[in-house]
Amino acid sequence: MTAVKGLKRKKLTVDQYVNGVLNGDRIVLAQAITLIESNAKTQLNPGQEVLKQILPKTGNAIRIGITGVPGAGKSTLIDALGKYLCQKKYKVAVLAVDPSSSLSRGSIMGDKTRMEALMQEPNCFIRPSPSGGALGGVSRKTRETMLLCEAAGFDVILVETVGVGQSESMVSTMVDFFLLLTLTGAGDELQNIKKGVIELADAVLINKADGDNKLKAENVKVELNQALHFLNSVTEGWETKAYSCSAYTGYGIAEIWEMIKKFEENTRKSGIFQKKRRRQSLSWMNEMIIENVKASFFNHPSVLVRLPEIEKQIISGKLPVTTGVDKLLDEYFNFKE
Repeated sequence: MTAVKGLKRKKLTVDQYVNGVLNGDRIVLAQAITLIESNAKTQLNPGQEVLKQILPKTGNAIRIGITGVPGAGKSTLIDALGKYLCQKKYKVAVLAVDPSSSLSRGSIMGDKTRMEALMQEPNCFIRPSPSGGALGGVSRKTRETMLLCEAAGFDVILVETVGVGQSESMVSTMVDFFLLLTLTGAGDELQNIKKGVIELADAVLINKADGDNKLKAENVKVELNQALHFLNSVTEGWETKAYSCSAYTGYGIAEIWEMIKKFEENTRKSGIFQKKRRRQSLSWMNEMIIENVKASFFNHPSVLVRLPEIEKQIISGKLPVTTGVDKLLDEYFNFKE
């Protein structure tokens, strides 16, 4: 996958972006991702035209979301799983999602240094996904980056949640399979059952099952499976179970992939896989409508003038919140230039 000569520093046309991506050119792929990530209005139309033209070549990869408790070893797992898949001749793209990056600057560089083995694989592509300051920004850019990677011929897309909180829920709505990573020694493992994230998981994986910790990990797996038996699985026709592995030694990595392939085979056969993809596309459309209407409202010239005054009245208790909202909506809908 060599770069097209002379294209690295030139401003590309839509056709050059499309041809470069479809030919698997890594440099052009990176530039195309930068194009669709841009918030500049001049980049929006070319970026969307590129996406429109590559759409027929998308949708063929398995999209896997990976999240986990702090210290669970997400990056180490991705390194081990990604290397295993590359050695099996799969092409793997790794996307890291961090909605907090606008404040914390994210941890993708640290993550990449922990993916040393994977970075050496010619069949792997690693890319951070900037937040744009909002979850909506992460969602659009990550989804569109996935489409570009699929059009470039990647078979497996691994989406890692670097941030915390809502990022898990967001990533679960854009992937086919959602994996929750945990480990022994993180307190009462069964407390995970009380957290909303486990209800999103298609599988729970206990990492660091090696050395003296292996037996404990196996015991935790049994306990988790007993608890998971009483929860409804997030994917229709699939039973969420707990598994154990060691990203450090490689124990269980092959079994994890076989389990994911079984999930894909079963859900494709039943039609659930395709149904889930269609539902996610419609959900994405609705999210973008809400984000765009919200941006339009708060950037509206009349709202910008009235908002500070109404905020003061609400804070001082002189105006009910609902009345304040109605006044601002009136300004928005009745504005005349």
